This record gives sequence, C-alpha cells and structure tokens, in this order.
Amino acid sequence: MQKKLIELQNQAKDDLAKAKSPDEIERVRTKYLGRKGVINEIIKAIPSLRPEQRSTIGKLANKLKQEISKWIEETREKFVVEERVPGAEEMFDLSLPGKHKPYGHKHPITQTIDEIKGIFSKLGFDIEYGPEVELEYYNFDALNIPPDHPSREDFDTFYLDNKLLLRSQTSTVQIRVMKEKKPPIRMIAPGKVFRPDTVDACHASMFHQIEGLMVDKGVSFSDLKFILTFFSKAYFGQDIKMRFRPSFFPFTEPSAEVDISCSICRGKGCSVCAYSGWVEVLGAGMVDPNVFEAVGYDAEKYAGFAFGLGVERLAMLRYGIDDIRLFFENDMRFLSQF
Repeated sequence: MQKKLIELQNQAKDDLAKAKSPDEIERVRTKYLGRKGVINEIIKAIPSLRPEQRSTIGKLANKLKQEISKWIEETREKFVVEERVPGAEEMFDLSLPGKHKPYGHKHPITQTIDEIKGIFSKLGFDIEYGPEVELEYYNFDALNIPPDHPSREDFDTFYLDNKLLLRSQTSTVQIRVMKEKKPPIRMIAPGKVFRPDTVDACHASMFHQIEGLMVDKGVSFSDLKFILTFFSKAYFGQDIKMRFRPSFFPFTEPSAEVDISCSICRGKGCSVCAYSGWVEVLGAGMVDPNVFEAVGYDAEKYAGFAFGLGVERLAMLRYGIDDIRLFFENDMRFLSQF
C-alpha cells in the first residue's frame, strides 16, 4: 500500500505537469481528490488492513491528499498569471470620478455624553467611572436603600450572584469616590445602567445615565440650582425655562424633579410633553446625611448635592426623537443623520 501511494504521488505530479488548461487541471483534481477519486478509495480501504498498518497508511494518505491539493492550486495560479494582460495592473483612467468612502463617526449617544462631559468640565467637575457589575452594598445599602425599602423593589433585580448585580444607577460611582477621597469633591459619572423596564418607545432595560455630585463646606441648594440651570441652558439653549418640583429620592433630602420647557413645542403643548409644556429631564437634591455616614463624612461639617440624568432622554428631546429603540437598532439610515 505504501508503494502504491508513492506511485500515485509521482503520477499526480506528471499529470499536473502535462495539464495545458484549467479544465485539464480540474480533471486531475477529480481523478485524485474527487469523491470517487483514487485517494478516497484508498482511505475507504484502510479499515480492511491489518491493525498495525492502519495508522501508517492513514497518515500517508492524508499527507498525499494535502500535497496534491497544494500542487493543484500552484498550477492553477500559473495559468492565472499567464492569462493576465501585460501591463493591466498599471492601467488607470485618470478621467474617472473617485469613489467616495464614507467616514465613520461617533454614535449619537456617545456624542451626547461627550457634550455633557464638556459642559461639566468647564464647571470644574471631574469625570469618574465605575464597574457595571456592582456589589449590592454600593447599589443600594450605601445609598440609603435598605433591603426593606419600598423603592428598592423597582430595581432589585439582574442579580449575577448573591451580592453581585448589574448596577441600576451610576450613583454607585459616587459612593466609591467618596470612600476613596475627602472633600472637596466635584464629579460626574457617565455609564450604562440596567433596570427591569418593559421596552417601549420611552423605556429600555439598558440605557445610559450621568450622575453628578458636589461635596464641600457650605454647599447649598442654591449651588445646585445654579449648576443645573447653567447646564440646561448650555445644552438646550439660553431661551429654555426651568422649574423645580418637590420629589423623593432615598439618597437625597430635600429632593426635586427638574423640568424644562418642552424643546419641541417651546412650551405650547404637544404629544411629547403630554400637552403640559414641560418635560422632566432629571432628578436632584441635597445628599442625605445617612449617605455621608455610610462613607465616613461628617454631615455637620460637609454638605453636598447630587443629580442624575438619562442620556437617551436628553438626546431625544434635543433632536426630536420619539422612540428610544432607534438608538439601539443599528439602522444606518437613522445613525447617519448625526
């Protein structure tokens, strides 16, 4: 059998050397490597050999099959080179118009995050980041949301392990920063968050959020109003109107919801603002003393404010987008507009 394989090797070389066209090369390939070719017939006969011969003959047959395949491709390439028109590679019509290759650009969500970071950087805020897979302590306990707190039911999900979960807010970064640094602190924390919301035109189970924090001696609600007013006018325009409504958040006290006059209808009333003329854009408030206690700050000495905004919501208001799902469908007809 080994002698036969050596004879086939020599014979295949001779047949390829005699081939004068691609069709003849294909006939050689079929003869040796086809489903009913010589090599496959030998491989089928291997089980009938003596046990001590099977391994040796199998290896030799497979090696020969690979070598013949390589020789066939090399012979084909020679015919391709010979058939090329001399100088064809250098032929180029300078009168033809160029082919436009569109440049890629940042996703609208990334553009929005970058613009928001730029605004707060001018106000002296640092940019901080934290893990998306978070400990229950940072996501709930340190933010004054104990296990029996009613507000925890809405976000107490997406657990990966007993104490590990996907964060539901980037406030977790605020806790991490306060545990590592002493006041004064002025920071924002952009990133992805995860909540068990039913996906619709206004909600998604994954979205982007930016949380802000300022802690120092003598920080007041007036400072909070100034910072948020500066940001809103810088992002939406100087003619925007704002209002603060009392609200509740476990980690701030007092707390407020911040509304702006609808950028779509300019406060006249439309479907986006539910015909009220106002649109909620973020929540804010003074840091609760219990949060300071969790990070080891003296609430009698320091004060601070925190705020949080949804990036998709701001982008939708800015550009008049009525469905949050458009950001994540990867439809180039939509994304190429930004």
